[in-house]
Amino acid sequence: MKNLLFITTGMVLGGLLIAGIFIANPIMIESLNLSLSDKPVKEISYWVAPMDDSFRRDEPGLSPMGMELVPVYKELKTDVKNALYISPNVENNIGVRTDKAFMGTLSPQVRTVGLVSYDEDKLVHIHPRIHGWIEHLHVKSSGDKVNKGDPIYSLYSPELVNAQDEYLLALSSNNERLIRGAASRLKALRISDSFIRRLKRTRRAKQTVTFYSMQDGIVENLNIRQGFYVEPGTTLMSIANLEQVWIVAEVFESQAQLIKKGQKVSITLDYMPNKIWRSSVDYISPTVNPNNRSVNIRILLSNKDQLFKPNMFSNVSIDVSNKKELVLVPKEAVIRTGLNNRVIIALGDGQYQAREVILGHSDDQYYSVIQGVESGEVIVTSAQFLIDSESNKTAAFKRIERRSNDLPADMNTSGGMIHD
Repeated sequence: MKNLLFITTGMVLGGLLIAGIFIANPIMIESLNLSLSDKPVKEISYWVAPMDDSFRRDEPGLSPMGMELVPVYKELKTDVKNALYISPNVENNIGVRTDKAFMGTLSPQVRTVGLVSYDEDKLVHIHPRIHGWIEHLHVKSSGDKVNKGDPIYSLYSPELVNAQDEYLLALSSNNERLIRGAASRLKALRISDSFIRRLKRTRRAKQTVTFYSMQDGIVENLNIRQGFYVEPGTTLMSIANLEQVWIVAEVFESQAQLIKKGQKVSITLDYMPNKIWRSSVDYISPTVNPNNRSVNIRILLSNKDQLFKPNMFSNVSIDVSNKKELVLVPKEAVIRTGLNNRVIIALGDGQYQAREVILGHSDDQYYSVIQGVESGEVIVTSAQFLIDSESNKTAAFKRIERRSNDLPADMNTSGGMIHD
């Protein structure tokens, strides 16, 4: 009994002593409160090289490059699926930068190369309508410039001589019906009105007949020489007008849906980089080229100065901008793979999440996001590939661990094989 009384008395005196110490020392109380309010220290999972996340160790040390290893902590408890925690010093070492997704409009341009060609609506092909021989060729080579009414070739043809004789006989008969019929035949053979008037005046048939250019232009596809025998269907030459040209450009099959007739086009030439020509899309081919999976578009361009020459390459930029507001993210933030597209979302407090997104159109700076990211979310724009790699590894380990835990006890052993 005496012993029990002695022990009780000692405990009371000890409690009073401790209380007195704390009352006399408020600094100690403050220190104790601070230590109790501090967050628990995060548990280190492993140590990794700052420049190579595949180099891992269970304890601190130096990397192969001589840099101190940095700790990687175990993931924080969070409700976010597949979130990854990165310590602040690792964030600083790998250079993590972020930006925000926002609502905006794209200003995309489809850039391609165009080939200058003749305006085929103003391209004239010269064919004879009778058999004969080229007695004289007034143009000597392709590229010669001719004006409307200039002589281009002279033809000897027995059929032409017979047609002239018939017209002269009709004139002698004074039969208006015969005269009109003979004159109509000469016109059908492309005999000019001036030649018919001269024939009527002189009453003498000519052995050779000269044919003239029907428009101003450049001689192309000159397929004859003096003395050639020609017949109906022979293409003698073509005369092209260069006051207006076509620019035929190819766009990828995936970009074809962006192109609309009437869209604004900017055109430049390599030898005149400071000058820009403006035009619009005039025609879009309804078919896809099976060889390179592209769609041809045509642009009409005035060429009064004749700076654009056929078969010349030009740089074409088509404005396909859309005024509709979309969720936009920087292009450098998107991780593009053959199977899907991902971005890294910064959740705050060192947490990151790899998220799959569905992309829409793009311009030089931004992608539009159809699904996966909301406006205002923070996107990682630098070091996202390292974070994505670490996220994939962590998710893979979790899947393996989950599968292993789901197996029966007699199969979940270190010595057995795990099958899906």
